[in-house]
Amino acid sequence: MIELNNKTLDHLPAVVRRFGYDRSRLRPGIIHLSVGNFHRAHQAWYLDRLLEKPGNETWALCGVGLIDDETERLKTVTFPQQDDLYTLTICPPDGPSVHQVIGSIVEYLFAPSDPDGVLERMADPTVRIVSMTITEGGYNQDKRTGDYRLDAPVTAAELADPAHPRSAFGFIVEALRRRRERGIAPFTVLSCDNLRNNGEVAKTAVLGHARALDAELAGWIEAHVTFPSCMVDRITPAVLKEDADRINAECGIVDLLPIYAEDFAQWVVEDRFCNGRPPLEQVGVQMVDDVHPYELAKVRMLNASHSMLAYPGQLAGLRRVDEAMGEPLIRRLLERFMTEDVIPILDPPPGMELGAYRDKLLARFSNPTVGDQLARITSDGAAKLPVFLLPTLATLLERGADHRRIAFGLACFLRYLQGTDDKGQPFKPGEPHLDPADRALALDADPRAALHMSFLQGFGIEPEGAFADDVLRFRKAIAERGTLPVLAELLDA
Repeated sequence: MIELNNKTLDHLPAVVRRFGYDRSRLRPGIIHLSVGNFHRAHQAWYLDRLLEKPGNETWALCGVGLIDDETERLKTVTFPQQDDLYTLTICPPDGPSVHQVIGSIVEYLFAPSDPDGVLERMADPTVRIVSMTITEGGYNQDKRTGDYRLDAPVTAAELADPAHPRSAFGFIVEALRRRRERGIAPFTVLSCDNLRNNGEVAKTAVLGHARALDAELAGWIEAHVTFPSCMVDRITPAVLKEDADRINAECGIVDLLPIYAEDFAQWVVEDRFCNGRPPLEQVGVQMVDDVHPYELAKVRMLNASHSMLAYPGQLAGLRRVDEAMGEPLIRRLLERFMTEDVIPILDPPPGMELGAYRDKLLARFSNPTVGDQLARITSDGAAKLPVFLLPTLATLLERGADHRRIAFGLACFLRYLQGTDDKGQPFKPGEPHLDPADRALALDADPRAALHMSFLQGFGIEPEGAFADDVLRFRKAIAERGTLPVLAELLDA
């Protein structure tokens, strides 16, 4: 087994593809905040392909770890040890997997250990874009108004001591302040998270943070910084130890940071960059004037369907997405949800036929070589459901349309919060953004209390209405008879 680093690149096994560019000539023009698996399988993969084309040497990546936890601290050791290299394994539904080394990340910084070093790197004029994948729950939004929360403990601490930020927005605002003070052009802020209007959400957060510090700085940011929205898509599972061991054995490489993903990838970006951009269209990125139709189709169909299959699947004792898709009842639920609930209320993006997109999604979810974990998808529902699923519900309720499939999905989510599947096996619900008041409502002896949780408000759910009655009826039936028997009755009704 060969260790992965710059010195071993010319000696890798033939089964592993490697890039053809000279990394010593690369310079980071993009700083990415929070270097998770998705970023490494998606944006870094696109840029790896772009760097193969001459003239793009200034568009490499500098990654920044934001969270002070065991996983992120491990990266501070493993990234330098491997010269910021890692393997990405692409898994088609049939045929052999493709292993390749990604070299587009050329620097990795750990913000909790050296916040000023990160700020100075972000203030460097060679950096022209700051991108981020901080998850749907990382934007510090008020659940009712969408405003940036100045009262959040981390935000309050940052506002009291701006030179020692901890959040993405604390770093972005302080770095922009330094650039303005030094007469350096600003960078573009590019959110790559699964949020509708993610550019506008990022702009609201940055300006909210800046206004609380300095109104003139906020005005400069609003006038000069761009916040393009984008849509990102590639299924990228969590990498368990057995996955890492399998990938390394197949590659013949000792890689401490291997990742794998499906063979499909899509990136649609609004072409609004205040300080230049890489020619991403050369590697298949769609540069558009308006990303919203693409974003809406993806969030309402792919992400919402992921939630609609993951909660009943996990309650039924299944572990992986392809296993859930192998359950005929769950597959039928998804087909009917997309066909009857979502497609009729969506305007298709240019060049996209929604029925064909539905069929592609069903095929992607069924890919057995990806093996995406249901627990990854069910986690953080309090942040995901208001973005992915509840807007569709609001439209259905407004139109008086059939709401039963979403009522079943929400009942499964509420059952999931109890932490026990239909076989009596306990699990820990992954809900980092469910606040104590909402958690108490979810576990209240009165089942109707859960419908008063804050993130469910504003979508037309009346706690005494027909939709609420259906949610409670499904929730009670699932507890008594199990998820799949209740789903069978719903589908046959």
